[in-house]
Amino acid sequence: MIHALRIEALAVRRGGRLLFENLALELGPGEACALIGPNGSGKTSLLRAVAGLVRPEAGEIVFDGAEADTARGEGLHFISHQDGLKPARTAWEELRFWSAWCGADEAHARAAAEALELVPLLDLEVRRLSAGQRRRLALARLLAAPRPLWLLDEPLSPLDARWRGRFGEIMADHLGRGGLILAAVHDPLPGATKTLEIPS
Repeated sequence: MIHALRIEALAVRRGGRLLFENLALELGPGEACALIGPNGSGKTSLLRAVAGLVRPEAGEIVFDGAEADTARGEGLHFISHQDGLKPARTAWEELRFWSAWCGADEAHARAAAEALELVPLLDLEVRRLSAGQRRRLALARLLAAPRPLWLLDEPLSPLDARWRGRFGEIMADHLGRGGLILAAVHDPLPGATKTLEIPS
């Protein structure tokens, strides 16, 4: 499984525009890195490139401990700033679907719901949830189906102060187990992190 992430001389172009080039990063067990930079600089595109959703123009992305296809299929979670939840489904249907997609059973999905205090909301349709509740529902798959590398796009933005603190504890626990976190942020991540600035 993924032990480390190495990005070497990476360049990404979107819509004919070069977003960045010669980008490098090394992320080892227990390390988190905050991607910072102005809107449109390429933070999300970098996450998508690591997840295998965007083809880099140049450079290399290496997952130490796993082949790229295995790493992307079984070793990472990518949580976009758009939660990817179907509004007509109930919260439980969505959590159960995403947990099963990631290889977790209903017991683990239920435990994740309890950890994020989602149980009273599980019978509600997703469209009836607040932005913060939807984000907690999306983040629940991180707990339901543990994977070593978390790719997070603005994970804290819809959360209130209490849940930002709680998710900081969840991230710290993940890192304490040797996990890795790469997150695009505008607000600082809780805890000690590396920082990689992507210029405009």
